[in-house]
Amino acid sequence: MPVAEADLADASTTPQPQSLTRLPFPQCTRLHILHCSYHYWHPKYRAITPKARLIPLSQPFLDYLRADGIILPPDDNAPEAWSDSDSGLYSSTDNPSDSEDEDDDPSAQWREIHQSIKSTIAELGGKVVPKLNWSAPKDATWINATNSMECRTPSDIYLLLKSSDFVTHDLEHAFDDCEDYSHSDTAASAADPLSEIPYHLVLRKYLLLNPSVEFRCFVRNRKLIALCQRDLNHFEFLFKMQSKLRDRIQKFFDEKLRDTFPDENFTFDVYVPPPHDRVWLIDLNPWAIRTDPLIFSWMELLTMPEPRLPAPAQTVRIPLGPAVQLPVSELQAMQLLESDSEESLLSEEEAEEDIFVPEFRLVKRDDPEAYNFNTPQFSAHKLPREVVDASKEGVGGLREFADQWKEILAKRQQADQDSDGD
Repeated sequence: MPVAEADLADASTTPQPQSLTRLPFPQCTRLHILHCSYHYWHPKYRAITPKARLIPLSQPFLDYLRADGIILPPDDNAPEAWSDSDSGLYSSTDNPSDSEDEDDDPSAQWREIHQSIKSTIAELGGKVVPKLNWSAPKDATWINATNSMECRTPSDIYLLLKSSDFVTHDLEHAFDDCEDYSHSDTAASAADPLSEIPYHLVLRKYLLLNPSVEFRCFVRNRKLIALCQRDLNHFEFLFKMQSKLRDRIQKFFDEKLRDTFPDENFTFDVYVPPPHDRVWLIDLNPWAIRTDPLIFSWMELLTMPEPRLPAPAQTVRIPLGPAVQLPVSELQAMQLLESDSEESLLSEEEAEEDIFVPEFRLVKRDDPEAYNFNTPQFSAHKLPREVVDASKEGVGGLREFADQWKEILAKRQQADQDSDGD
């Protein structure tokens, strides 16, 4: 059936919906990123966070973290020198003559920081968990002897920090999401006080946390709109206490964070250990694409409905002078009281209807999330030991490794062909 020309004209003039080219985040500023830095918020919330100590970092120490290769300072308590030729890691104690020369000790220019780290480890019970301003080196636990973030010596800490992509992001890309920052404008950024990040090493007392009761919470316009598990595995017992946990975290947010954190939008991580009556603040994260929304998507969090804040209470001023008789009859006064009571009842009913409950997502037994995390976490940041060793030897080592790999593949292909022929 032919289409009328008028219909074609209407179709051509009808505005077509425009697809989003980016997530509708509010403007992210460097100040917001700095507000989420551990050194900024920890002094304010020290009483509700696990025990931790902060060590300011000097420029020589930051240069050491940024430098290629991993050279560890000598261990003063080591009974004998050691060397692990397979790992490509070397200690300054490998050669006694070298250890006598301070130029071969990477900690020579930041000896005070090294001593502070040693004393802090002892103060916190001999075992600590490190992180920088925003990120912990969770992606580098594969290189630690304990296969965790537990550190007992300064060298354990240096090894984790220098092997972590997350820590590198803190050092090199802290302001990448910010609209008021540009890598190209180096002259302007050098004169800007916000460009100087006061880096700190955070050492937290090592605690064996139960990952099933760690939760990530999302705040938009100072309202808690959603929360979910941090560990994306199924825990059946969480469903029986879902309401209790939500109420505890909501109360914690209302009392401790809602009116005290400087920004309206942010995320925070909490830990609610048994008997699940107290909430601990673990971390604060930016309201930005860099923060993992876990079970949610950022589009959901940016567009989901949010509660309306209650209207501010009106102040009634009572004169303290001599009593003045008002020109209102007793009957009129009674009518005013009755109307006020009816209005208050209506407002209470409306408030009950407008009660907002933040969405609390848990991983269900049949959710894909419960089955997609059998592989080691942060496996994308890990490399085979052979590749790491080859990279230490430069281009020649990588070329030799590639040739050996080709030989291995050729032998496997030949073996497969022989087995098929048989």
